[in-house]
Amino acid sequence: WSPELSSYLYRIDGWGAPYFTVNSSGDISVRPHGTDTLPHQEIDLLKVVKKASDPINSGGLGLQLPLVVRFPDVLKNRLESLQSAFDYAVQSEGYEAHYQGVYPVKCNQDRFVVEDIVKFGSGFRFGLEAGSKPELLLAMSSLCKGSSEGLLVCNGFKDAEYISLALVARKLQLNTVIVLEQEEELDLVIDISRKMAVQPVIGLRAKLRTKHSGHFGSTSGEKGKFGLTTTQILRVVRKLKESGMLDCLQLLHFHIGSQIPSTELLADGVGEAAQVYSELVRLGAGMKFIDIGGGLGIDYDGTKSSDSDVSVGYGLQDYASTVVQAVRFVCDRKNVKHPVICSESGRAIVSHHSVLIFEAVSSTTTRSQELSSMSLHSFVEKLNDDARGDYRNLSAAAIRGEYDTCMLYADQLKQRCVDQFKDGNLDMEQLAAVDAVCDFVSKAIGAS
Repeated sequence: WSPELSSYLYRIDGWGAPYFTVNSSGDISVRPHGTDTLPHQEIDLLKVVKKASDPINSGGLGLQLPLVVRFPDVLKNRLESLQSAFDYAVQSEGYEAHYQGVYPVKCNQDRFVVEDIVKFGSGFRFGLEAGSKPELLLAMSSLCKGSSEGLLVCNGFKDAEYISLALVARKLQLNTVIVLEQEEELDLVIDISRKMAVQPVIGLRAKLRTKHSGHFGSTSGEKGKFGLTTTQILRVVRKLKESGMLDCLQLLHFHIGSQIPSTELLADGVGEAAQVYSELVRLGAGMKFIDIGGGLGIDYDGTKSSDSDVSVGYGLQDYASTVVQAVRFVCDRKNVKHPVICSESGRAIVSHHSVLIFEAVSSTTTRSQELSSMSLHSFVEKLNDDARGDYRNLSAAAIRGEYDTCMLYADQLKQRCVDQFKDGNLDMEQLAAVDAVCDFVSKAIGAS
């Protein structure tokens, strides 16, 4: 066995890159600066756990498992990588506005996480998104120490108290945007902003027709739970115009769904949203920002597959380039000034930065049944013709050294025996025997 085989078995270089790898000792190693991590900067996770859990009298911290180990430098690297990807896309596409990200507080409300993101992101106008009154208070407190240009995006259900709090944030010189998710929220915004004598900045969430059909796409599409339909958007625009506040409408927000699997789906949704944005400009709104919501996926299993709910078929640069291209194409065609692009990437920022360590409380081992030539002969005799044919093909493939074919026939043999057992034509000893045959084949091929 070797560290390389461990890395291959657990696919660490797939889901963990560029932050996790297996070091020469066979331990998990954390690379806090991603690909820029120098050899002496790598952190052996096992040493960290031992230091944390060893008794105090032995020089440890005496902490009990489970525990969470955080790596703030990974957060910093994720923010920088996201910004760098969009900066490159903006420059290479000749896009005439910039990108500034927004972190959705709901993804991880831990104080240290939020404060680190504000600190690390202040150099490139990174902001926060809140979806409730407690999150809004948390975001206000944190953003006071961040960039004055960083957006404070107010999403979620809004009552009078929420809207009043958001307008207080605006009075405190925070770059606050109240995003309408329901049409009736507009009346409250107009009424309370007049009473408080605060000029609001308003956004609206559009309910796009583009739908993400995967596990995380339930809130997308025209029948999704959140956002305004085309008819409702037009009514909002009309009411703002009648109130002399159409210039307050400055941001369009949408959300295709979390963990977007492919750039094709992303381009489709962003293109549709850019059309809505351009129409709002045509109707006289003071548009400045397009907020593409969340959706930047994480490759949890390392397969780089666009057909999986736990993987994605693209990288950071592909994502950024797809967004910038889609917005630029529509705006140029409609002769509309390029908007500032925002995104609310939560899991893509925080997922790699912390590790949960817990004790394994038990383990199981699989002991295969030993097969003698006599019991093997007895097993084969009880098989039906199709299963016996699979066994003969398996034997022939083994003699020829065709290992992939061996696995194919072993799988077919096992399935036919399971079917025979379900029909009552095979006993439990025979079913155990086929498991033993298949285990033997797997081990023999693995050893070879």
